[in-house]
Amino acid sequence: MKSAAEMKKLPELNWDQWRDTALTLQLWTQVVGKVRLTQTPWLNHGWHVPLYVTSRGLGTGTIPHEAGAFELEFDFLAHCLHCRTDDGFDEGFPLAAMPVADFFAQTMALLDRAGRATRIHVLPNEVPDPIPLDQDRQHRSYDADAVNRFWRALLFADALFKRFRTGFLGKASPVHFFWGSFDLAVTRFSGRAAPLHPGGVPGLPDRVTQEAYSHEVSSAGFWPGSDAYPRAAFYSYAYPEPPGFRIAPVPAPGRFDDALGEFLLDYDAIRDSPNPEKTLLDFLQATYEAAANSAAWDRARLECDFGAPGKPRPVPGAGQV
Repeated sequence: MKSAAEMKKLPELNWDQWRDTALTLQLWTQVVGKVRLTQTPWLNHGWHVPLYVTSRGLGTGTIPHEAGAFELEFDFLAHCLHCRTDDGFDEGFPLAAMPVADFFAQTMALLDRAGRATRIHVLPNEVPDPIPLDQDRQHRSYDADAVNRFWRALLFADALFKRFRTGFLGKASPVHFFWGSFDLAVTRFSGRAAPLHPGGVPGLPDRVTQEAYSHEVSSAGFWPGSDAYPRAAFYSYAYPEPPGFRIAPVPAPGRFDDALGEFLLDYDAIRDSPNPEKTLLDFLQATYEAAANSAAWDRARLECDFGAPGKPRPVPGAGQV
């Protein structure tokens, strides 16, 4: 059993060491995410699609089905995929090294046993050279320790993103995990419509991208790395990008990356910080302000202090005659 100090320290995430597992896990999350996508009515900005960080891993939340509600959860402590239903079904199968095609087959069989049969579109989204999920025998790695470390990094990001979200009175997304781009994200909206997005996101229909970016946003998130940027990092971007956004000051070691077109703060810089929570919140606030100031958001109307447990927000004019 790890000590409390060890549990609190942010885990190492070395992309080169866990790359094969990360690529496999992304495709596994696509199988599970597509189950939710198939069964759930469309919600603005694709908010019906993501997974959520849980106290044991990543889960779908409740999914509607004609046979009754159910949920799927990746358990990154016991390393199982669980299916639970409103009529008492509770089964799963172990997560271990296996081809994506085998994971797909086991997931579909699990849903069949649960009485929640679902058929999904099997081509992955937002990945290069996609292989149908029911045919992919190339991606097959599972390093349980690396997956657990990734989940613990997600727990840290999820908690700080949720705190950051409380400082905004305007429309804001939940904190959620997108299985296409394999990142945890939270988004603030100015309230104004955005110009039509040009689309062109690999592996994503233009109509989906255009609906997702139908309104002006400042978005922040965390991803574990990729071949294009082989380091875990926090990011922040604006759509549409307003003039002056990329030259706005942000506290070091945050910076604007011209190649990616967004602000970045490497995860290792957070790990090395004497105050990781403050370093991340300062980055989130500064990059939001870069977007809001550059695009002339109505900040006085949209912003508020961070929320605190058990303290309702004051209502202006309440109690006055």
